[in-house]
Amino acid sequence: MNQKSIFSNGLLFKSTHIRLLLAIIFTMLVFFISLGWGKYSITANEFVGILKKLFAGGSKINTNSSAFSVFYFIRLPRIILAMMVGSALSATGCVFQGMFRNPLVSPDILGVSAGCCFGAALAILCSTGTYLSVSLLAFIFGFIAMGFAYGIGQVASGDKVLMLILGGIAVSAFFNAALSFLKYIADPFKTLPAIVFWVMGGFFRANWHYVYHLSIFIIPGLILLYLLSWKVNILSLGEEEASALGINMNRLRLVLTIIGTFLVAASVSFAGTVCWIGLVIPHIARLLVGPNHRLTIPMSAILGAGFTLLVDDFARNITTCEIPISILTAALGAPFFVYLLIKGRGKVWN
Repeated sequence: MNQKSIFSNGLLFKSTHIRLLLAIIFTMLVFFISLGWGKYSITANEFVGILKKLFAGGSKINTNSSAFSVFYFIRLPRIILAMMVGSALSATGCVFQGMFRNPLVSPDILGVSAGCCFGAALAILCSTGTYLSVSLLAFIFGFIAMGFAYGIGQVASGDKVLMLILGGIAVSAFFNAALSFLKYIADPFKTLPAIVFWVMGGFFRANWHYVYHLSIFIIPGLILLYLLSWKVNILSLGEEEASALGINMNRLRLVLTIIGTFLVAASVSFAGTVCWIGLVIPHIARLLVGPNHRLTIPMSAILGAGFTLLVDDFARNITTCEIPISILTAALGAPFFVYLLIKGRGKVWN
């Protein structure tokens, strides 16, 4: 390698890490804006006072203060929940696109989201609509959906990756039909609105219980995806190259699928459907740092957290009634994805 190539590689290394730093700054900026932005505005002085009380701890915290109650019990858990869900969906979408070597793959390609929505609707229909029962059934059926999709992919003859994707499409269609049936038999005045509003997604249910339970899945899952990022690079090269390097393709694909399913099922079971995040954000990450998954996965997670939080800010503030977040993510994500297709001309993926 000559001196010029070494110098250019060093510049590339610096530029990608600078972009990662800028993405972190963007996400942190959105985080602090979100803390004060809402129907109940928290001023800078109130915000500083709350932080001082939190760090002081103990009896010095006035929990009866309206500003503190809004900040600590409503806004902060919602912000953390939105960031965790956005990072999980974006990182999973990035891994799945690399694993399946398909830029159109999204985290719900294996039918996990459809299975989660069916499980949540079933819990609501059975009048056990506590947050724990809804989330638990949604999580269980998300894994059932993935199991069916993976089983179809293994049993069907032909290319395993293609069969897995097609199996996921079939499973997703089945659970969507089952969800439609539950909507059809649900009480149109009580149960049906609850099902529809849950499926459309949102972070209005956020509390510290949700944050604690979701973090058990999200944080270890993201760490594992990053630790396996170099193997995702090998998978994206193709079957022959990966086999030549001694990688067990089927086992690695199964491990990544299970980790991704954990992340998606946990996210959907707590927040409902949040569409387009896991499809569009990985493309933006590749535009910024290139196809190396050791950089693309953390960039996707960081941008996904910031973008999801920003969209949620608009969802809860632009109208008097909260807008389900999937409406806004689809309205913003679809046109931007079309823009990437037209302007990128395949460069984002290649």
